[in-house]
Amino acid sequence: MTPDPSLNVLNEPLALCGTDPVTGFFRDGHCNTCVQDQGSHTVCAVMTAEFLAYSKYVGNDLSTSRPEFGFVGLNPGDPWCLCASRFLQAADEGCGPQVHLAATHVRALDVIPLEVLRAHATDADPDA
Repeated sequence: MTPDPSLNVLNEPLALCGTDPVTGFFRDGHCNTCVQDQGSHTVCAVMTAEFLAYSKYVGNDLSTSRPEFGFVGLNPGDPWCLCASRFLQAADEGCGPQVHLAATHVRALDVIPLEVLRAHATDADPDA
C-alpha cells in the first residue's frame, strides 16, 4: 500500500493526529490514506460523548474496547482519524465532533466542503 502525499486541508504537511490510542488507516498516528482506504479515514476528529453515542447509534461503536482487534475503545477528548463520510453525516445531524485541520488529510475534501471542516475546527487551528 502506497500512501497518498501527506498534505492537510490547508495544503501544508500533515500534522500528527494522535498516538494514545494510535490512530490512522496505517496506525501511524496520522490521517494518511491510500487507494485501499475505502472509508477515507482522513478527518482528525476530537471525540465527544455526543458523537460517540451517535456513532454507536448508527452502527459504528467506537467507545467499546475490542481487544481481539487491538482496539481499546475511544473516550471523549481522544483524537481519531474518522471516516470522512461519517463525519459529514454527523455534522449534518448536528453532532459533528471538532476537527484538527492541520491533521486532516486533503483527501477529506473529496467528501467534505472546507467550510464545513472550518466550522468544526478546534481552537488549536489558527487558520480556522
